[in-house]
Amino acid sequence: MTARGVRADEDAEELDVEEALALVKEPGNGIGPAHGGLPTSGTASPQEYGIGHGPHTPGHGTTHSPGLGQSPRPGHSPDAHHHATPWPQARETAARAARGGARHAPVSVPLDAALGLVLAEPLAALTDLPSFDTSAMDGWAVAGPGPWDVREEGALAGHARPEPLTDGEAVRIATGARIPQDTTAVLRSEHGRTDAKGRLHSTREVSHGQDIRPRAQECRSGDQLLPVGTLVTPAVLGLAAAAGYDTLTAVPRPRVDVLVLGDELLTTGLPHDGLIRDALGPMLPPWLRALGAETAVVRRIGDDAKALHKAIDTSAADLIVTTGGTASGPVDHVHPTLSRLGAELLVDGVQVRPGHPMLLARTKENQHLVGLPGNPLAAVSGLLTLAEPLLRTLAARPAPEPYTLPLKDAVHGHPYDTRLVPVVLRGDHAVPLHYNGPAMLRGVAAADALAVVPPGGARAGQETELLDLPWAAAGIGVCFT
Repeated sequence: MTARGVRADEDAEELDVEEALALVKEPGNGIGPAHGGLPTSGTASPQEYGIGHGPHTPGHGTTHSPGLGQSPRPGHSPDAHHHATPWPQARETAARAARGGARHAPVSVPLDAALGLVLAEPLAALTDLPSFDTSAMDGWAVAGPGPWDVREEGALAGHARPEPLTDGEAVRIATGARIPQDTTAVLRSEHGRTDAKGRLHSTREVSHGQDIRPRAQECRSGDQLLPVGTLVTPAVLGLAAAAGYDTLTAVPRPRVDVLVLGDELLTTGLPHDGLIRDALGPMLPPWLRALGAETAVVRRIGDDAKALHKAIDTSAADLIVTTGGTASGPVDHVHPTLSRLGAELLVDGVQVRPGHPMLLARTKENQHLVGLPGNPLAAVSGLLTLAEPLLRTLAARPAPEPYTLPLKDAVHGHPYDTRLVPVVLRGDHAVPLHYNGPAMLRGVAAADALAVVPPGGARAGQETELLDLPWAAAGIGVCFT
């Protein structure tokens, strides 16, 4: 991997001059020659590390570092990172912000619409499971010791109760079919043979009750199967259907409005004439659904402060997500608009790379806004840092159990901030991916998770916390993590 500051190209996130010098000067930051980073001895000018000069990756609403001899942008002092919220604290603030508001009333939803929701009432069995004695195998229902005379008619699943058996009698039976009264056992097809007279013989010892599923073997009517707070997975849907349910009472999905900002964004075709394709408009709605939310609207605002003000002021969503415009450039309207609306800033910048200019605000009672940076991977960082904990709380989803894996390779770090780095999981290691710059999606598109790299970096073999990406754990279109 290439340390930021070695090249100021698309593979590197721009640094403030002070941050880059800290990378050179600070000992023990995990970015020395052993880590493929900046040299720790000798002298070098900032220009030698591409600081403030050379090409950079454009991105609406991103933070750009001043060149040497230039003043920092208004409102962004060189020590702005000191005023940002630490990454773990930002996630907790987002989760806590959703706890204080009023919850939506539980809703009754059909089974085919319940995937990814959370049960608001316990799931109690409406019937015994199974509701009658059934055959666990294809074969013969037999009564008493063999050999057995085989009746002509068989017992099939879904048919009425068959006639009782008498000792020495057998009947063909299918898996799931109702067991005839006075049946001793079910003899599997592969364990029986018939002689020349048509009598059935067992090739193995037959034990009483074998391959019979007795009524209420799994549960009795009224038994609690799952508690309140259970995430509805495909298996939960199957259990609910088997237990007699047509609908489930669940916590409704939080509703989200997505506002895409930026005059430079195209919705079709190739980039041209300084215009670029909008990657976030297509990406955010399915990602938000995977996080348990329902996207009410995706609206393209451009760089229009008046339209942004109206869209936020008239939104009835639980959460508004904006893309871009979170810094303090001439067309970055999010902060001024929130100020005019009297919103309460809960998080204004996070000590995380990429994505540090993200924000969280309370716009009105029971409504919040998450401002994502415009660069795609920086927006992903903001989504998982601020939107995921807030939506998880609103949807009453259980928090994922934290876990760690050792890194296959060393990952350079930021001197002050946490880094989120795309990784793939291979065996018992997490393998860091390239193309992890703030404007890039190539790495995260191939990733299973994001590694939470602490300030200073992480060495090869170091245990590192991982954030699972929802589809890696649950499959495309499955809405739980």
